[in-house]
Amino acid sequence: MASIKASLKAINDAIRQQKWDDALAQAENVISRDPKNYQAHVFKAFALDKKNQPELAEEAYQTAIRIRSDAQAWQGLIKLYEKQGPKAFQKYQLAALKLAEIYRDANEMYKCQDVIDKFIDFARTRCDRAQYVQALHLILPTSPIYPALEGRVPHPAKTYETIAQILEVDEKKRINTLIGERRTRLGAKISEVTLEVNREVLCQSELGHIYEQLTLWAQDDDVRRQYEEKLLQFRYDRLLVTPAQNKPAELQVVQKLADDMVIIKHPFKLAWDISIEWRDHKEIKDWDVNVLNEYCSFFPDSDLYRVLTGYMTSDLSPFPKKPAETPVPARTSETDDESSDDEDGGAPTSVIPYTDEDRLLMMTEGISTTNSLLAHRLMGEYYQHLEEHESNVELMRKAMKIMVAETEKTGKVFTNANQAFMLYLGTALVFYQSPRNHGEAKFLFDKVLEVDPTSTAAMIGVGLIYEEEEEYDQAIDFLGRALKGDSNNLRVRAEVGWLYALKDDYARGKAELESLLPLMIRASVSKDLLAQTQYRLGCCIWNLDPSKSARKSRTGAYAYFLDALKSNFNYAPAYSSLGIYYADYAKDKKRAQRCFLKAVELSPAEVESAERLARSFADDGDWDRVELVAQRVVDSGKVRPPPGSKKKGLSWPFSALGVAELNKQDYAKAIVSFQQALRIAPEDYHSWVGLGESYHNSGRYIAATKAIQNAQRLEDRADINQLGDTWFTTYMLANVKRELGEFDEAIGLYHEVVSTRPEEEGVVIALMQTMVENAMDCAEKGLFGKSVELATGTLAFALTAPAFLANTFNFWKAVGDSCSIFSSVQSRAHDFPTDNVRELLSLGAENKSAYAVLEDIDGVGKDVIFAEGIFPDDEKLGVDLTRSLHATILAHKRAIHESANDIHAQAVAYYNLGWAENRAHLCLPSQLRLQSSRYQKAAVRCFKRAIELEAGNPEFWNSLGVVTSEINPSVAQHAFVRSLFLNERSAHTWSNLGALALLQNDIQLANEAFTRAQSNDPDYAHAWLGQGLVALLYGDPKEARGLFTHAMDISESSSLLTRRQYPVSLFDHILTNPPNLSVTSLIQPLFALAQLRCLNPQDLAYQHLSTLYQERTNDTLRAIDTLENACEQLEANYEATESAESLARFALAKTDLARSYLSAGEYAKASECGEMALQLSNDESANELTAEQRKKARLSAHMTVGLAEYFSKNVEAAVAYFETALDESNGNPDAVCVLAQMLWATGTDEARERARTVLFDVIEKDSSHVQSVLLLGVIALLDEDEESLDAVTSELQTLRTSHKVTDAEHSQIGEIFRAVAALSENSTEDDVLNQLQNDVMLYPHLPHGWSRVAELTGEEYPADMAMRVALKAIPPKGELGAVELADAYAGTGKVTDAQTAIFVAPWSSSGWESLSSAVVS
Repeated sequence: MASIKASLKAINDAIRQQKWDDALAQAENVISRDPKNYQAHVFKAFALDKKNQPELAEEAYQTAIRIRSDAQAWQGLIKLYEKQGPKAFQKYQLAALKLAEIYRDANEMYKCQDVIDKFIDFARTRCDRAQYVQALHLILPTSPIYPALEGRVPHPAKTYETIAQILEVDEKKRINTLIGERRTRLGAKISEVTLEVNREVLCQSELGHIYEQLTLWAQDDDVRRQYEEKLLQFRYDRLLVTPAQNKPAELQVVQKLADDMVIIKHPFKLAWDISIEWRDHKEIKDWDVNVLNEYCSFFPDSDLYRVLTGYMTSDLSPFPKKPAETPVPARTSETDDESSDDEDGGAPTSVIPYTDEDRLLMMTEGISTTNSLLAHRLMGEYYQHLEEHESNVELMRKAMKIMVAETEKTGKVFTNANQAFMLYLGTALVFYQSPRNHGEAKFLFDKVLEVDPTSTAAMIGVGLIYEEEEEYDQAIDFLGRALKGDSNNLRVRAEVGWLYALKDDYARGKAELESLLPLMIRASVSKDLLAQTQYRLGCCIWNLDPSKSARKSRTGAYAYFLDALKSNFNYAPAYSSLGIYYADYAKDKKRAQRCFLKAVELSPAEVESAERLARSFADDGDWDRVELVAQRVVDSGKVRPPPGSKKKGLSWPFSALGVAELNKQDYAKAIVSFQQALRIAPEDYHSWVGLGESYHNSGRYIAATKAIQNAQRLEDRADINQLGDTWFTTYMLANVKRELGEFDEAIGLYHEVVSTRPEEEGVVIALMQTMVENAMDCAEKGLFGKSVELATGTLAFALTAPAFLANTFNFWKAVGDSCSIFSSVQSRAHDFPTDNVRELLSLGAENKSAYAVLEDIDGVGKDVIFAEGIFPDDEKLGVDLTRSLHATILAHKRAIHESANDIHAQAVAYYNLGWAENRAHLCLPSQLRLQSSRYQKAAVRCFKRAIELEAGNPEFWNSLGVVTSEINPSVAQHAFVRSLFLNERSAHTWSNLGALALLQNDIQLANEAFTRAQSNDPDYAHAWLGQGLVALLYGDPKEARGLFTHAMDISESSSLLTRRQYPVSLFDHILTNPPNLSVTSLIQPLFALAQLRCLNPQDLAYQHLSTLYQERTNDTLRAIDTLENACEQLEANYEATESAESLARFALAKTDLARSYLSAGEYAKASECGEMALQLSNDESANELTAEQRKKARLSAHMTVGLAEYFSKNVEAAVAYFETALDESNGNPDAVCVLAQMLWATGTDEARERARTVLFDVIEKDSSHVQSVLLLGVIALLDEDEESLDAVTSELQTLRTSHKVTDAEHSQIGEIFRAVAALSENSTEDDVLNQLQNDVMLYPHLPHGWSRVAELTGEEYPADMAMRVALKAIPPKGELGAVELADAYAGTGKVTDAQTAIFVAPWSSSGWESLSSAVVS
């Protein structure tokens, strides 16, 4: 023991000398000898602390404390923790508390206080605010050391206040920080984030507890009240964010805190609002009037004060009136300026209303900005008392929303407030826009009765609804039940009496109402109720005796109607009844209309007055007033009964609205109005008609058709006398069909109307216009015959039209358009009805000026049309065409004359005349169009005049540009630019501008203009055509051909330009010998040229072109007919003009005609024509034909005559012609092949040698000429010339892989190889089969190889393959002809395939032979 003490002393000395290592070593030594030595552990810990080893030092102190809890070790720990700072706060707090308890137990109070003070000071200066708050808890009454320190530390109120201040700031800062962080999350909403953060912070907060302790410990009453307010506010805020399931508990706490404040009359508004609002009494009288008065005295600036004061000072209030106070005098502006209080806000002043107007104004001002449920209940009852039903509906809907929101926020269920709101709203809905809202009102009353089956107000409301729905027995039942609870209710008793009258029990109703009148007068009921009762009594008297004398009596019902107006000058139903009295019995229409007008002004629910008034305005054509009256009735809600009601809806207001909107051309609104009318009355005939007309005018033709058809179905079922005139539906349906392009049906319907109403101007004109439109449509579709028939029919019908129509613009426009059809389809010009046109032009033509417009310029009068004479056949077409053109011009001149009083119509008439004049100019011969003609000058004048009359029409400017394009390009450009300024999306104008640019060689501008035209209207053919012309100028014929083809596809059949350009472009392509050209590609240009011939039969150049297409399609007979006709006209033209051009065209036509004769087997005619062609083209010095034309024409003529002579058995002459052909054509290889075959056919050695020579000459010049090589191969086979055969075979092997060789030539090459294999000396069947298999392998897509394999082997599979391959090689996929396809079918040997072969090519023998073999076998 002595040694341990010595060691401890040595340790103490080492510590004093700051020899920490020695002290630590000695302490370890002592501990090793005595582990329970408290002092050694303390020394060890101290030394470790000095060596900056806090963890080991803390462990040593803890070990010492476990040995003995003494102050020394705790002091060491505290010093250690102080050095570590805030991170050791919790340990420091525990150590300080333990050390303070040790000093307390030792009764060393000063040391105890010092420890706590130092710890709190440490927390305040070195730790954060939350740790400081935690430290302050040591000096609160809840601390175990507080009894020892009481009186030595600050009062708990002071400490709690400090904690509260710190927590308030920290929690506010935390809420803002969390909201800022979380609101940036994806999908976050600020309202949801705020609620979530407030819930998280407030539900974890201890501020509530701190505020409660402050109210207990505070010594100052003002401070206590301050923190009571904060406590209530905190609890209320926490209630708002508490989850729904936890709200009831919080709700009770908040309500108790508020009630306690109200009990002590502390003027904290939130407390009073909660206490008053959350009472939710069943009746308003159940509220404590003293509390309400105190609220008003405390908070005179609140909105609830204004409503409460207004209500409590009214006669409606169930509370005792306060003693009258001296009213506060109104301050003048001077007083306000002088008041020092006002500058600082001033003291609140109570204002008491003394009149009903002031009261209503005050209450309205208060309710507009408050969310108080009590205020809304008071205001709802007050509005109901004033019968301000519209305002009450809006207010109660708002109140119910506020109530739902308040319940969601606080969890408080306002059962009685909900009942009251539903009653107020239901009652208001009964009267507001009755009966529109009765369904909703009844639903509300039923909900009230579910909770309170004895509710008198609900039963009265249901009774009134049943009354409106004509459920009179149920209404009497409900009102009777209501009277049991309130038997003195005169209003309900009056309603019951009226219900008996509505049940047609007028006597009982009269008795009930008569008994009530004295009571009402004594009780001083409202003037509205008294007037209503008097009016209803008058109605009972009116219906009790319906005789005219009784109703006309001024002492009967009439007297009561007047009494009602005396009681209430604004009682609308009385005006309605008086209006009926004046209209039907007093025969005073002016006074009746005034009564009806007054009734509608006072109440839009007066439907009878409104209907009579609307009909009166409609009869006067005043559609604006009709619309006003109808709209007022619609807005009243009377037109549609509630669901389930027995009352019928009113469709006439919507029909009237539709008619008014139709007259204003507001078709969209008219459609809606008529649809609403038909939903109410589906059998309303006139609404269906109006709906159809509205749909038609708005462009919805399918819907219009359905609507009109529905109207026509009603015509079949209803009485015609009730519907009135029904022809209009047929007329409207015809208009719809016309707009849809179904012209034939439209014409039939128009004829149906005209047959019953021949004098109806609009229908007759519409029929003529539709016939003309149908004719033009047929011309565009290529139905030229039908087009001419319709035009003829229009002119014939015009003669039967009423005479007065000859004085209208539209009549003559239709006549002019009909005549123009004949100048468009010139092949039918001989059908022009000259006699009918003469009669038409004579209609009302007494005034010579009718056709004198521009006669001095165009020279067009009636002379040509009225001229009599017999014309030769070759002049008939020109005469008929001139007559049709002049008739068109004269008709449009007459239209100008008839439209002299209508500037717009006159502008259109000049526009139409301009195009007619331009059409006459275009129909002139080409040589006469080189200079401006009188027609063109007249057209320019017409378009200028049209522009003068209507300068804003872009079509007029476009037309002027067209007619001046060749006369004055600068004027034309200005006109096109002006037209585009007015309408920049016109594809026609852009195309015309492009054409002008082409005429001026501005290719870039033309390209841009045509591109704009294409973008504006991709279906406008001339834009694509112009683009094709630009492509030609740029040297891209392939692109041009594609554009011309597209233009042809999308253009109308009447488009001359596309039908000229497309065949020319394709024929230019054909002349390049394209490898993939099929016969089917020639069909469309043939059709185009056929249509062109119908449109312009005088255009011989394109007729000649059509014969070249017909020649390539083997249509020889038509080609001969066309060429013979062309040759006759060209010969006549040459004889008349002796022009070189006519002679050249005649020579070429004769050349082609000779070729056609040869194809038809008429060899003599072919020889004759060919000889004439050779004679006409013999003179090289003449300039009729170019050198290339002469060379080709003479080659063709020589070969044609040669072949004709050969087939006429004149071989020598034939050879001579071919020799000449070869000389002139420099040895044309195709001609050489024909000559060689002809020479070989003569059979002489000399001729055959000559054939070999000429073929070898061709091979030397062009070794790739397939026909020459093939002929040499055949000759070598026949001569058995092995050397030549080898050379030919070698060349054919080369040609066999060439892409220039056609499919037919491949077949011929294969045939040569098969013959070589078959005819060689050592030939076997396998050698032949091998050659055929080579054909199949090289060209598996061609049928000839498969067919020959089938012939050789007799197998079925190759024959089937040949047929399948042939089917895939026919047009449009390939170029296989009908004969080849028939051969493939015949090769199978089957009866069905043989029949198919005969069907495909009946002229081919293969099908017949196959059928014969199949039948025999």
